[in-house]
Amino acid sequence: MALSNETRVTQFILLGLSSNPDIEIVFFVLFLVMYQLTIAGNLLIMITIYVESQLHTPMYFFLINLSFIDLCFSTVTVPRSLVLFLSTSKTISFTDCMTQLFFIHFIGGAECFHLILMAYDRYVAICNPLRYTTIMNRRVCLLMVISTWVGGFIHAFSQSLPIIQLPFCGPNEIDHFFCDGPTLSVLACSNTFISERADMINSGSLTVGGLLLVLISYAYIISTVLKIRSDEGRRKAFSTCASHLLVVILFYGPIVFSYMRPSVIFAADKPLSVFYTTVTPFLNPCIYTLRNEKVRHAMKKLGGRTLSFLGTHVN
Repeated sequence: MALSNETRVTQFILLGLSSNPDIEIVFFVLFLVMYQLTIAGNLLIMITIYVESQLHTPMYFFLINLSFIDLCFSTVTVPRSLVLFLSTSKTISFTDCMTQLFFIHFIGGAECFHLILMAYDRYVAICNPLRYTTIMNRRVCLLMVISTWVGGFIHAFSQSLPIIQLPFCGPNEIDHFFCDGPTLSVLACSNTFISERADMINSGSLTVGGLLLVLISYAYIISTVLKIRSDEGRRKAFSTCASHLLVVILFYGPIVFSYMRPSVIFAADKPLSVFYTTVTPFLNPCIYTLRNEKVRHAMKKLGGRTLSFLGTHVN
């Protein structure tokens, strides 16, 4: 029997991370500080790479796009969460909820694809160094970046459409701090078997498949690096790849656990979601700057130029 318009849910209630107002204040401060540092860190990386001509290489071009993705990914969830922590009204409209669901998977999917491309870039640079500039030319790099966003859009569309089509007639309390597929599916008042399986297949093929491709790339990379006779050469090669591999583990690990199972709510879901939506975008700039000598040197040069410019104009 078709549900009447009066019985359909028009808004949801986000229960957030805690029902204790004092704890919510602590979360507000933590999220605000991390979000501000996320914006500052990723913008600094983007500006540094754009300004410094020595960093105009495929690897750093991909790093700019990763920083932009991290900015967008954090922005999809954190600002609304900050409002949620301080507000007595925890409601979100049906349209806003579905929009957030779409953009989480759009940007998250783009990041999954982008980390695969970054692994391929490192594979070509280390395993085929003589052909690197030929294979990874400007046109190819641009097309690869565009493909990550197209792939993310397709993933988000196929992931959110089955959820949007589900009937929601109550209850309307989402046990989370943002709208996501598994937490929404349990609220549907119809059989969600098909949407849950589509969710698992879609997310599973992207996360597990992407992780396998990255690991295969690094298996070839490690095999090639171990053949390098120079200790300094091996050190530089491992140092270049270590940052990316650490980012992959931090991003893919929580996502594989969150989406590679039926829509059952676990206590670990919220902390894991905080990690890949908030903590990882905050950590990525730290990982790439602390472990990358070229980026650190370029940032120092940029800082020196900025101070010199300000000193000249002040005087």
